[in-house]
Amino acid sequence: MADPSPDVRAETTSKIAAQYDRKFPRMTEAERKLAEEIFRRMARDAEVLVREALAANLKATPDLPRDLAVALAKDVDSVSLPVLKYSEVLTDDDLIEILRSENAAAKQVAIAQRPTVSTAVADALIDTGNETAVARLVANEGAELTEAALGRVMTEYTGSEAVAESMARRPSLPATISEHLVSAMAKKLESYLVSKHDLPADAAANLILQTRERATVSLLSRGAQGADLEELVFQIHVNGRLTPTLIIRALCVGDIAFFEAAMARLANVPMKNAKKLIHDGGDLGLRSIYEKARMPERLFSAVRAAVQICGEGEYDGGRNDRERFVARIIERLLTQFEDPASKMTQDDIDYLMNKLRQLAA
Repeated sequence: MADPSPDVRAETTSKIAAQYDRKFPRMTEAERKLAEEIFRRMARDAEVLVREALAANLKATPDLPRDLAVALAKDVDSVSLPVLKYSEVLTDDDLIEILRSENAAAKQVAIAQRPTVSTAVADALIDTGNETAVARLVANEGAELTEAALGRVMTEYTGSEAVAESMARRPSLPATISEHLVSAMAKKLESYLVSKHDLPADAAANLILQTRERATVSLLSRGAQGADLEELVFQIHVNGRLTPTLIIRALCVGDIAFFEAAMARLANVPMKNAKKLIHDGGDLGLRSIYEKARMPERLFSAVRAAVQICGEGEYDGGRNDRERFVARIIERLLTQFEDPASKMTQDDIDYLMNKLRQLAA
């Protein structure tokens, strides 16, 4: 009262706020009620410095009255941002209302960085068109992002390097989103190689194709199964990326499930029928679906050998088991090619061995 300056009011606010915590009670209930009225007065203080002190000290208080938390969250950025980022008192409806308010760019970024972000708030953030906020949202491991939400991000923020980088760094992504991201990055890299390094377009395209297929096979190893795997295969197919080399690359590292789904998609047969044809115990079923899928004839021997090896057992779990699996396939093929009955020309053998070396690389 002797010195009612903004600095003193801010200091007083900080001191009272420091005592206001139910976890470490230092006030009686009556004193707490009085403190809350003081906070409400300070929240209307004309001096921003006072309101900043209030927000900084109460931002993570779990039992702060909601009306006070909302008032601070709607204040100028220097007051609102700490509360928006940390307060557990604010509801999803409160946050969504603030996200949709005018001149809320900084507030949107703060909300995107909350320890947890619900699916409803995440969807509202994506709607804002705020590239920085969406990049922070995607990078936030505490954000509940559905596959549909991630798909929207990939579609609506396709030109944003910040969003793409955050997406790539996210520790867990659905296989369909990962594949889409791999393809998008591959296109950018191909353009860069041609424009910056004078690499012929055909050479760049071939290099990127191999790199993209390796990346796709790598993400398949994370275990997409059932409907998720079929959805992934469908996405790859409709985008023109379900190539024979990708299918054989996956098969030659032991991913029989992807091979089955790919054959079913390309041959346009139900999955259960595709499995029966592939594993019917002879060549007729496999050859039938292989031809219906319009796969290259010169690679059929490799496919048959890989299917047989896959049927003999899983990986042994040892070091470099994928590399050893590919080596077994090459060894098996070399043995088969020595048989005159294989009916493969030297050109076919050279072509196939070149492809298998690429797979093993």
